[in-house]
Amino acid sequence: MDPGAVGEGVRLFLALDLPDGARAAIGRWRDSAVRGRNELRPVPDEALHVTLVFLGLRPRGLVERIWQTADRALAGLAAPTLAPIGLKAVPPHRPRALAIDLEDRGGEAAAAHEAVGGALREAGLYDPGPRALWPHVTVARGRGRARLGPLEAPPPPATPFTARGVTLYRSDLHPAGARYVALERLELA
Repeated sequence: MDPGAVGEGVRLFLALDLPDGARAAIGRWRDSAVRGRNELRPVPDEALHVTLVFLGLRPRGLVERIWQTADRALAGLAAPTLAPIGLKAVPPHRPRALAIDLEDRGGEAAAAHEAVGGALREAGLYDPGPRALWPHVTVARGRGRARLGPLEAPPPPATPFTARGVTLYRSDLHPAGARYVALERLELA
């Protein structure tokens, strides 16, 4: 059975891909920040991303239509420039993950989120709800039911980066953590 399949459905999300330099810098910082913290499972470098739209479980037969709708909605949009501004425990009261909070310098990430979310909603493929985009990169998740204590770490690398790639990912759930499979990809202007 296909590990991404749940019944006849697949878990999907659209994400901004990190450029190689930003991915490497964030990966090095993450390794240093979580060293010795056994309650944390670092997110692998290749899985670091900025979620634009989490679609959740969708019928396998809609994947191509979802991609075509997203591709049209994103055509001609500018690539966002994002800058790390801090570290956040998520959710704040009973954290299960650590994320680098990002500033969407020109609002391009929010524009991409709104464009693709709106197009998918109009096509009857997604209900975005009232939640606005929170640009962030999840760098570590809690292992099992372990409680995350305070993290004493230097600030994340503050160098801004431009995220040109947008990928439709399938999320395969595994005991060691989700694995992401790239299904389609495009470049923003």
